[in-house]
Amino acid sequence: MFSSQFPDDNDSAHAGSISLTDDKGRSLDCYIEHSLSVDGQEYVLLLPVDSPVEIFAWEGEDEEEEAVLVEDDLTIEKIFANAQAVLSEQNLLLKNTAYALTVAGDLPPVEESELFTLEIEDDEAEDLEPEQLQLLASFYEEEQEYAIYTPLDPLLFFARITKTGKPELLSPEEFRKVQPLLEEHLFNEVE
Repeated sequence: MFSSQFPDDNDSAHAGSISLTDDKGRSLDCYIEHSLSVDGQEYVLLLPVDSPVEIFAWEGEDEEEEAVLVEDDLTIEKIFANAQAVLSEQNLLLKNTAYALTVAGDLPPVEESELFTLEIEDDEAEDLEPEQLQLLASFYEEEQEYAIYTPLDPLLFFARITKTGKPELLSPEEFRKVQPLLEEHLFNEVE
């Protein structure tokens, strides 16, 4: 999965939709933003239909407090019902979809006071910009504070279409190989 700064298109610009499926059988419905054929192989740029969300646990005290992304399936399973309940108060439906948690429904308008900037620390990715997230809700589970955020930048997936017509996510290595072709295609399309 890759976060990107592509502009949001209106829904009528979407060429179609397709579902990604993970190894646990969960699916993620996505719009096909772009497709590209290279040497007989079709690649697609996908945007989830529903808004992605991330859940963070707040750990530490006062000035030392930091947000830690909850990625463990057991923890997500444990807090899911509580997270779903607080989001339902905003008419949002939390879904445990493939590759990312998502919410269906209209997100609240962005307010500066509700933004959180996530500094990404990665030795290999020195050129990554901080990610901005919008707070949707917070809650407690067994005296642990959790917060649910949605990224302001769209979450995009790159996949190849297999011979059976199913999308298959590109590995990071495969993505690096086709990235220049995708960027060239998208750049030419914008001109």
